[in-house]
Parts: sequence; structure tokens; C-alpha cells
Amino acid sequence: MTAFDTLLWQREGPVLTITLHRPQALNAMTAAMRRELCHALDLADADDAVRAIVFTGSGRGFCAGFDLSAGPAAFDKAAAPPPPGEAGRDGGGILALRLFASRKLLIGAVNGAAVGIGASMLLPMDIRIASTAARFGFVFARRGIVPDACASWFLPRVVGISRAVEWATSGRLLGADEALAGGLLRETCAPEELLVRAHALAHEVADHAAPVSVAMTRQLMWRMLGADHPMQAHRVESRAIAERGAAADAREGVAAFLGKRAPAFTDRVSADMPACYPWWDEPAFDDPDSRRPPR
Repeated sequence: MTAFDTLLWQREGPVLTITLHRPQALNAMTAAMRRELCHALDLADADDAVRAIVFTGSGRGFCAGFDLSAGPAAFDKAAAPPPPGEAGRDGGGILALRLFASRKLLIGAVNGAAVGIGASMLLPMDIRIASTAARFGFVFARRGIVPDACASWFLPRVVGISRAVEWATSGRLLGADEALAGGLLRETCAPEELLVRAHALAHEVADHAAPVSVAMTRQLMWRMLGADHPMQAHRVESRAIAERGAAADAREGVAAFLGKRAPAFTDRVSADMPACYPWWDEPAFDDPDSRRPPR
């Protein structure tokens, strides 16, 4: 088992469960937890035995937001100089971008309060389900800041622009029923059924779909949200279908279907991604303050 200070890592077959584990603080996010989450995603992407990842929280909460134990200066970047490579950057955004880049299916299983970064970190996940006891809050405006974790990009795409603006400007807490009706959640369930249901959804993918196909499909869906014409999707899909159609997985998928048996896919995400992947140029972080003339 991989050891972390703020997370629990448990893999059962092809499904990895990552549990935010600071229950005494309702799993409030710290810089250390955020870095461990990014590291855990790196490890999971490199492990071909992992085909889907479930995220949940220890104890009563999922994540109560950023840890405010530093007091009124908790959000003041000048109070705690960042490590190399993070200067000028929102830490939640670093986490959201790493979730976005994942090559494994991501499922959020929200067991309790998900507030601030606890809510916005869910947005780059592919499937979100919650206990009926869960609560959600995009509370940034109530703390005198603005949304983090690229939520201004993700939230309107998940729930629509009007609802996203309402939720983010009011900062009010949302019950699980409202989050479900608004499209943030796929479903809700009784607290004792949450992880059972999350794992069932994970196995629906992990047990039946080719891992390379899942990785490619996930990236196609998310990245084409920003495409300005369907031709961009057609170009990439054409290249990917040509390459995957000649691969072992495609032959196995057809043979399994015709033979009325479960497939045994052998292509690996770590070694067998199509040559067209990645098809995008990853943008670098460009601090706008570095381009602004002095006042």
C-alpha cells in the first residue's frame, strides 16, 4: 500500500480508492494534501493495474474547503512563499489541471460537506455521486475571494452558465437534491450505500472497457469542449480510430463480442497510447502580472 500523510490509498482489483484523510478537520485542504493528491494521480496514471479511481473523504466530511487555521491571512500568498514552479499560481488550479489530465476514469463519491475547493475539485471528475447527507458550497465570494481550481471554466460546462453564476455569487450551501437537479451529480444514495455504488460504477468501466480507449475517450470529451468546430474532433478521431482499429484491443473487442464472452484487453495506457496522443499543445502558465506595466 502506498503511504501518504493526508490520504488513504486502497486498490481492490482495477479500482483505486483515494480517501482524503484529515477527519479531525473535515478533510480541509492543505498545500500538503493538494501535492499528495497530484502525486497520487501520477502514481495511478503510471500503474496499468488501476483502471478507475474513486475519491471520497474520511469521517463526516468530504472536504470542508481550504484549511483556514492560519486565520485572516489564510489566502494571502505573501504570507507563505510558494515552492519553485508555483509562484503566482492558485494551488487549487494546479490540482484541477492534474485531475483534468488524468488517463483514468475519475469518480467523486461525496460523503459529506464539499465546500470551496472541496466542491471545485469535483468538477474535473467524470462522474459525481453523493450521499443524501452531502452539502455543496461554492463559497468563494463569501470569503472575499473568487472561484479557484479553474471553476470558472468547469462549473458552467457542468451545470450551465446561469446556475453556475448563481451558485458562485451567492455562495449558499446546496443540498444533495438541488445539486442533483442542477446537474452537478449523477445520482444520490443513502450514506451506507455510497461507496458500494461508486465502486459499481467504476467496475462498469474497469471490467468491460479497454483502458487505452477509456483514456483517449476521456481526453477527447473534455478537450473538445473548447473546440471551435466539430472538424477538430473529426481529425483526431479519424487518426485515433485508424490506429486503434489495427491494435490488439480492437481485435479482442470484436472477438469477445462475437464469442459472447468478456474481453481480455492487453494494451496498456503506459505504453500503447496512440501516436496522435497528445494532439494538443499544453499551454504554459503565464502570470498576467508579469505582462502588466507598472502603475
